[in-house]
Amino acid sequence: MKRNFIRFSACIALATTCGYAQVKDSVKVKQLDEVVFSDTKFAQSKEKSGKVITKITAAELQKKLGQTLASVLNSVAGVEINGTQSANGKNLGYYIRGGKNQQVLIVIDGNPVTDASGISFEYDLRLLPIDQIESVEIMKGAASTLYGSGAATAVINITLKKSSKKPLQANAYINVGSYNTANNPKYNGQDFNQGFSVNGTVSKVNYLASINSTETKGMSQVAEPNPDSNYDKDRFSRINYLSKLGFKVNDKLTLDFFGNYDKVNNDYDFQYDNTGLNDTYFNKSKTEQFRFGFSPKYIYTKGEFRLNSNFTKLQRAYQELNSGANGIDNSSYGSRSVTIDAFNKNIISTNFYLITGTNYQFHDMKSETPYNIITKEVAKFNMVDPYFTGVFTSDFGLNINAGARLNMHSQYGNKIVYNVNPSFNFGKEIPVKLLASYSTAFVTPSLYQLYSEYGNATLTPEKNTTIESGIEVSLAQKKLTFNMVAFYREQNNSIGFDANYKYTNVEGLNKAKGIETIVNYALSAKLNCNANYTFTQVDEALNRLIPKHKVNTSIDFSATKRLFLNANYQYIDARQDTFFDGNTYAIVSTKLGSYQLLNALIKYELVKDRLTIFGNVTNIFNEDFVENSGYSARGRNFKLGLNVKL
Repeated sequence: MKRNFIRFSACIALATTCGYAQVKDSVKVKQLDEVVFSDTKFAQSKEKSGKVITKITAAELQKKLGQTLASVLNSVAGVEINGTQSANGKNLGYYIRGGKNQQVLIVIDGNPVTDASGISFEYDLRLLPIDQIESVEIMKGAASTLYGSGAATAVINITLKKSSKKPLQANAYINVGSYNTANNPKYNGQDFNQGFSVNGTVSKVNYLASINSTETKGMSQVAEPNPDSNYDKDRFSRINYLSKLGFKVNDKLTLDFFGNYDKVNNDYDFQYDNTGLNDTYFNKSKTEQFRFGFSPKYIYTKGEFRLNSNFTKLQRAYQELNSGANGIDNSSYGSRSVTIDAFNKNIISTNFYLITGTNYQFHDMKSETPYNIITKEVAKFNMVDPYFTGVFTSDFGLNINAGARLNMHSQYGNKIVYNVNPSFNFGKEIPVKLLASYSTAFVTPSLYQLYSEYGNATLTPEKNTTIESGIEVSLAQKKLTFNMVAFYREQNNSIGFDANYKYTNVEGLNKAKGIETIVNYALSAKLNCNANYTFTQVDEALNRLIPKHKVNTSIDFSATKRLFLNANYQYIDARQDTFFDGNTYAIVSTKLGSYQLLNALIKYELVKDRLTIFGNVTNIFNEDFVENSGYSARGRNFKLGLNVKL
């Protein structure tokens, strides 16, 4: 009871500070017009956008030092990423607007990314270190018109770090932290992250080279029944190499190249017999990803042309303990993906421009397991998608974004999607914007679902329709902003299993609806408060690991020009989950309890623009909770780090 009272008191303190803090700083908070890209693929003022797009800038990322990309995204309104509080090697689940991983599209520097050998055709965010990221935009809702398959509930648009305008700039960082559960507190260094980068611009050439290394140990993925159980501590290690090279031919034409290599080694716990989850030191996995691409850009009098191209080769290998005579199973999965997106912005008039483009994708996969072999000669498909979007921005406040896309798939045929997205901005005297949208989307079957031993070559895409409406309000010269969006989503033609354990399209309609709200209040130039609340209600078929209510609250305080403090609170409502019962051989539903987390960060600039140190503490009250049935969750943990810029 006492611990609950303390937690509740902390929440009230956060809320009352936001609501009643005295404003003593007379310095005006200057707000610039924010630019977003996700809803048009070209730079556009956020005020002209008909979507509520959350942008996490480089400055915002500096306020979240020591976190992973998944944990940063997990604090965004409408976003639930399961696994952010588990051991690092735990699979991540993207639950946005009642959807799952295959309905969320990840885009990196304009290129959609995926694992073509995965069951859900998704991208694993664990491959990407947050230290290599410049900014992130999250656009929720159906967006297949611009982005194609997979953009059914959200697009997460990631921009990697860019070159400095100086001839040479170097950056090095290191942070060390604890890594333990609530019932096994050991605060020695078990979480290590370090990296180095050089970048700059010399004449017409810009360059960037970066390396990151991460390693954690000290937690078992599967939950330990007691502190003395001495379960195997599952290690996670990752190394990332990133390089970029750009050439500015003239004021109109620029050429950009990139290449990166990522490797993850991971121990994991999993079900290998009828007893359910088991702790074992035998299970190991290795993932290697290699990407490279070319992105030219040409600006002309009435518009701009861009081409984003990307090649990805990904290999996953597993060593897994089984209950048979052999003891160990070895499996491997490999995939190749090619994406080319050529698109053009043509300015027809002062108030109207047209975006036209064609997207090409090719994917293949191969796998070899003790139970089946899939060859890349068989498991492959390609897509060609012409699309257009018209953007009208009037002088009196009306903005309209509308378009359509034809997906031509080598396996299932043709599919048309479209969107209509009007908004109205009342202007400076009445700082209110109303918005609405009607969008359709589709999710193609994966290669695994088409060609594995469980596959079905006659599968057709899942269909999604989303309706949303909302309001944005900006008061006191943008010191106080508020937005609220209500959405309704329908999903049909989903892919499931039939009685013969084959993938099939499931008849019937499933629905999700909810409300997402965000409030930001700049009390002064030094003190800023923001909060968001998400309500999500889904049909029973979609109801797994999706909280009905979720709250995030954060206070940023710049005590001096060099000292920054942050406190943030998160409430996750109770969720439904399932687990395998080894006694009855049945999938059993269970309800996971709600939990609350309070975290804090302090950052100090020892040498201006050169040396910064930080410390953070997560789960301050050492809350013992269950994030995912059968798996461990993190308790109170500390992290210290420094960043050197040369």
